[in-house]
Amino acid sequence: MKILVGYKRVVDYNVRIQVKPDGTGIVTDGVKLSANPFDDIALEEALRLREKGVATEVVVVGIGPADLTAHLRNGLAMGANRAIHVSTSEAVEPLGAARVFLKLIEKEQPDLVLLGKQAIDDDANQTGQMLAALWDRPQATFASKLEIEAGKAKVTREVDAGLETIEAELPAVITADLRLNEPRFIKLPDIMKAKAKPIEVLELAALGVDVTPALKVSSYEAPAKRGKGVIVKDAAELVAALKQKGLL
Repeated sequence: MKILVGYKRVVDYNVRIQVKPDGTGIVTDGVKLSANPFDDIALEEALRLREKGVATEVVVVGIGPADLTAHLRNGLAMGANRAIHVSTSEAVEPLGAARVFLKLIEKEQPDLVLLGKQAIDDDANQTGQMLAALWDRPQATFASKLEIEAGKAKVTREVDAGLETIEAELPAVITADLRLNEPRFIKLPDIMKAKAKPIEVLELAALGVDVTPALKVSSYEAPAKRGKGVIVKDAAELVAALKQKGLL
């Protein structure tokens, strides 16, 4: 069984995002970039399936510029067998990413595709669903528990009403939620071993995939700063303050 894992690079979640003065984007120069946290969870789950003997190969896939290689090495250091780098300097929207994954699926023929439920840079939560539709295979999103047996995936997923358990025939697309697992720490010996693992580089243009953006962002702006809080003595004063602000 082969598992394909999406591995996106984003601005680290500990970094305070700054908008460029001209409003054309966010500041990334000198900013720490790291793996999307949900993708780390997806990769950890794939590695656990391999350790259980369910899977035999885990392949991480990244779409991005030439310097994405160092990021993919982290995925290899976690334990992935090999990596595929789809090289492009252009930003790729969820539908474009799903089309890229579909091309790689045709090439690799995986039994399972594991993705993070969303990336923390755009919070789109779309790539997994779009990929399942293009691939015409089952999907199970927001997975908090995953079991593979007899060619089927049993997935416990988080929904508004609580938890639901569904079964999906493989091949399938599954997206990882926060409580699926806790990713392992990368150790120095694993970092050294990762240097010898293969990374296949494919030019996006050579795949023949249409990734033309469907959306155009006109500008970025930071959220308004919060005003100072007001301390009130009792409920009557609270109601009066809310009326004064036009909230009641």
